[in-house]
Amino acid sequence: MSKRLQISLIFPAYNEAQRIANTIAEAKQYFEARNLTYEIIVSADGNDGTREIVAELAKNDPTLKVTGGTERLGKGYGLRRAIPLCEGEIIGFADADNKTPIDELDQFLPYLQKGTDLVIGSRGLARSTIERKQPLYRQWGSKGFGLFMHLVIGLHDIVDTQCGFKFFQRNVAIDLFARQKINGYMYDVEILYLAKKAGYEIEQIPIRWRDDGDSRLQVLSGNIRNGLDIFRIRLMAKSEPVRDPLVALANWNLR
Repeated sequence: MSKRLQISLIFPAYNEAQRIANTIAEAKQYFEARNLTYEIIVSADGNDGTREIVAELAKNDPTLKVTGGTERLGKGYGLRRAIPLCEGEIIGFADADNKTPIDELDQFLPYLQKGTDLVIGSRGLARSTIERKQPLYRQWGSKGFGLFMHLVIGLHDIVDTQCGFKFFQRNVAIDLFARQKINGYMYDVEILYLAKKAGYEIEQIPIRWRDDGDSRLQVLSGNIRNGLDIFRIRLMAKSEPVRDPLVALANWNLR
């Protein structure tokens, strides 16, 4: 790799004051144990003090950055806001509540280091390990919504679109997030839809995952909004031409 940082890791967060310091500490310990050059960017919305905690930690830590505001704008928006701050050759994101342990990245690195465009965690493969399951009603809701999403969008070869553990080559992340528009939970579907349309290589990795029992999704209103976003993704992506990622990278570096 070049002199650029090897990895930029984004934690999109909403009111995660109780957990964010531990999540950051675990990630730092992981990167340093493997002699990886890195930065951690927390894109934090909410008013519980999460941003202030990270800002205080960042005063004496050049590997740490924070951005965000009090209004809840969604994970998709939070990631779009953080991507311009990233300096790594690999750009990825993980849940701020550590649903997927950071050491699962060990499985991703061989693919990323050989140049695979996009490597995503999956909870639905044969070797995936669910250490703590979601409540049964959420499991059934997820399966039903998955069927609906595949009918509308496709992505039939992607077993798990929603796992919040995804890593990209730098130019791929820049290209996809420059075009991504969904602010809420369906940003994952949009990113994967755009990636498939652009012909990017996607590797799916079985991961360890554990439910934290603290879903921020409102079952009825949230799923209605997600359903509308699925239709928006199809309409927007069908009308947009595929961009040259090298042009996107050049334009990004000029900002």
